[in-house]
Amino acid sequence: MKRIMIDAAKCDGCKSCSIACMQAHRKDEGSVYTLDLTDIANESRNYIYKNPDGSYTPVFCRHCDQPECVMSCMSGALTKDEKTGHVQYDEKKCGSCFMCVMNCPYGVLKPDDSTNMKVIKCDFCIEKGEEPSCVKACPKQAIWVEEV
Repeated sequence: MKRIMIDAAKCDGCKSCSIACMQAHRKDEGSVYTLDLTDIANESRNYIYKNPDGSYTPVFCRHCDQPECVMSCMSGALTKDEKTGHVQYDEKKCGSCFMCVMNCPYGVLKPDDSTNMKVIKCDFCIEKGEEPSCVKACPKQAIWVEEV
């Protein structure tokens, strides 16, 4: 199983990973240069928090071995793929109860900003069939994919 690993000490807060995630999941076509960062439909599935001491903490979905989000999902919208180990989200099954959001120990999952009816979470860029966009975009290699 592949997981995104983090070395927070290398993160300089540039948010290249967040912008790459927004670009990878945008609805319209275009380059990163035409990405509207003020459009709430363009949401990142990862976060970079600035700590009081000036350091940064990258926060990504861990696709946990025992995912609390999946175990708390009453509608079956969140499932763990036993083959890949990735936690997947089916928007059509979601009942918008947000139990998954409340139970994520990392605080990664959140309701979408535009409708507050679906969950925003990392999909490991599976539809693209390649390494996650956030990992490719990190200039400091503070995040990487590792087989675990």
